Amino acid sequence: MDKRDPARRSPDRPGSRRAADYGVSWLDLAVAIGLMAIVVTSVVWVTVRIIRPAPPSTLTISAGPEHSRFWVAAQQYKTILARNGVTLRVLASSGTLDNLTRLADPASHVDLGFVQSGLTRVSDVLAPNTVHAGLMSLGTVSNWPLFVFYRGPTLTRLSQFAGKRLAIGREGSGTRQIVLLLLRANGVESDDNARMLPIEGEDAVNALLAGTIDAAFLRADSARPALMQKMIRSADIRLFDFTQAKAYTRTFPFLSQFEVPMGAFDLADNLPPEPTATIETTIELVARDTLHPALSDLIIEAAGEVHGGASLLQEAGEYPRPVAHDFPLSPDAARYYKSGKSFVYRTMPFWLASLADRLIVLVVPIVVILIPALRFVPPLYAWRVKSRFYRRYGELIALERGVFDDPSELNFVRFATKLDGIERDLNKLRMPLAYSDSFYALREHIGYVRAQVEALRRASDV
Repeated sequence: MDKRDPARRSPDRPGSRRAADYGVSWLDLAVAIGLMAIVVTSVVWVTVRIIRPAPPSTLTISAGPEHSRFWVAAQQYKTILARNGVTLRVLASSGTLDNLTRLADPASHVDLGFVQSGLTRVSDVLAPNTVHAGLMSLGTVSNWPLFVFYRGPTLTRLSQFAGKRLAIGREGSGTRQIVLLLLRANGVESDDNARMLPIEGEDAVNALLAGTIDAAFLRADSARPALMQKMIRSADIRLFDFTQAKAYTRTFPFLSQFEVPMGAFDLADNLPPEPTATIETTIELVARDTLHPALSDLIIEAAGEVHGGASLLQEAGEYPRPVAHDFPLSPDAARYYKSGKSFVYRTMPFWLASLADRLIVLVVPIVVILIPALRFVPPLYAWRVKSRFYRRYGELIALERGVFDDPSELNFVRFATKLDGIERDLNKLRMPLAYSDSFYALREHIGYVRAQVEALRRASDV
């Protein structure tokens, strides 16, 4: 029998005791903190990649024919966006219909386009089942008056153009489709009582002056001041007065009335000699709904710089404005028109503001999720430490039941060997001092089970 002080017995011998190794369980702490780090990292990743990704550095706009009014405007957009580190690719197109087709097709990778209002409501222009999902308006950037010059006596209704030769614009242009709609509403059909010629601009003006056509329908882009003066000074050419303008705007909600001021084309000769009514559509800047909010602000700001000046057709600051006809107004655009750019974009360069904006967004999930999540670290750490005791208790119960169910000499030997092993492992356990009660409770219970089994063994030997 070992008569040495029990506290000095070898820990490898049965019944030995030694003090536990107290201290922080770094493995358990690392596991607890690691799980929390995984949760927070996942939230941050979702925030960065889905909720507020970085704005792209390149955009594509479908503008119009080269050197047209909106092709030139797109080039100005390109210069303005370049000042903020954003590259704008400008694609020439045949006009509104081409722009709309590209925007509706995600495979075209077009982000923006100038679209004439009203075209999506013209049933014979677009396929009946065409759905322009995923498109939104950034607002109206310009008006689009229609000027009609004609030869002969005064006319007051479009129905009076029946049987005449009419220049209504090139095939595929938005203006041509609107004109066809208006003429059809007045009973003027292409194959019936009028010739619809696909010419526009200066070619249409020269044809009208030469007498080879009877009327020219000119949009704002092709009706340049020099051409307007050239026609209005001709004695036998008149500017059509839309006396039914209000009826047109009631019938076609995408139309509005526009008044050509007296003397607008020549102040000295007062041409036209009296205010003349015409009708107009508008041009909207349409984008895909995936457009980054920061770029939306930047584009609308550029639109104000490009389209906000005064001219014969508009007042200073009239455009852009939050008016949309065929597509819903973008929520980001509505917010910009209401309150302007956010503080960070007003006070910082675009690239720095974009970074700051994303960091601000990250603060929310970090504050909302990380701080409450930190409260779970201590319980998780405690569970990790206590699970070691729980596992030993499970082993202890199994050993005790095994030997009581079969009190054979072989089972007594196996019990003693395994119980000594549990005790050795327990004595090597590193744990925080706060859990010493669990440590000593388990040691006490090991001693109790050892005594119970020893009593059973003695009883079995009798």
